[in-house]
Amino acid sequence: MKLRKIMIIGVGNVGSTTAYTLVNRGFCEEIALVDLNKELVYGHQQDLLDAAAYRQNMVKISLREANDCADIDIAIICVTSGLAQKSRAEELIGTSKIVANIVPGMMKNGFKGIFLIATNPCDAITYYVWKLSGLPRHRVLGTGVWLDTVRLRRILGEKMDIGPQSIDAFIVGEHGDSQFPVWSHSAIYGINLNQLDKMHLNFDELGDKARKMGFEIANRKHCTEYGIGSTIAEICQHIMTNSHRALALSCVLKGEYGYNEIAIGVPAILDQHGVKKIIELDFNTQEQQRFENSINVIKGYIQQLPK
Repeated sequence: MKLRKIMIIGVGNVGSTTAYTLVNRGFCEEIALVDLNKELVYGHQQDLLDAAAYRQNMVKISLREANDCADIDIAIICVTSGLAQKSRAEELIGTSKIVANIVPGMMKNGFKGIFLIATNPCDAITYYVWKLSGLPRHRVLGTGVWLDTVRLRRILGEKMDIGPQSIDAFIVGEHGDSQFPVWSHSAIYGINLNQLDKMHLNFDELGDKARKMGFEIANRKHCTEYGIGSTIAEICQHIMTNSHRALALSCVLKGEYGYNEIAIGVPAILDQHGVKKIIELDFNTQEQQRFENSINVIKGYIQQLPK
């Protein structure tokens, strides 16, 4: 049986929390840590090995360089530019330089797996990794708006006193200010949310709260790691278990929604090869306009990427 191996590139708050979450979920046999700070990454390795010792299954925590990647199934890019508390646009220049220093070397050294991007601005960096790697688009994806979607479901669940797992509501578009909930396709057990008048739901307010939640958390505790760490681990689990689960992820479009050569958050079905299929939604007029706006925002980021 082939051992399942995940590499985490960048072991700060997000990367280390992701590693801990992966250890506890127990669906892979090796977690390879990559970071320029050797003291930090060694400390995380030893701490994670302590946690892994409580598992019933064997989990290897290794230290590697990014180029030592030929046997890796999923490479998670969690690097930051050190500007995490600033806007995603301000992060673009720094993170794109880091990615450009990592990805080509990995490809030259035989990487044959899937890239999962958790670095901001997520959609532009997902596109950039796809371009740099030369991989088929189904093997390069970003966390996109899946965490934003989960936040929306949590907020709705709290408002309606129902478990978020019972709510089929989601967000599409940029992982950023131009994202938006697709209320026309949101429901609870088949009842469209627009029909639940008695709840007096303020849809604009709910969407804004979900959109701003990440910044609110960061402003209060100066980082965010638990939510995104769980998001990354869940995406990896659905890939490695061939779940065919649909999540709202940053995917490279090739004709879907009428666009090409851009990565944006849309519903997509996952299998062991990455993105199996992008689901195309029939937006209403307002949603179509908001999606086009989000496309233009991401295009603006892409134009700033190094050529």
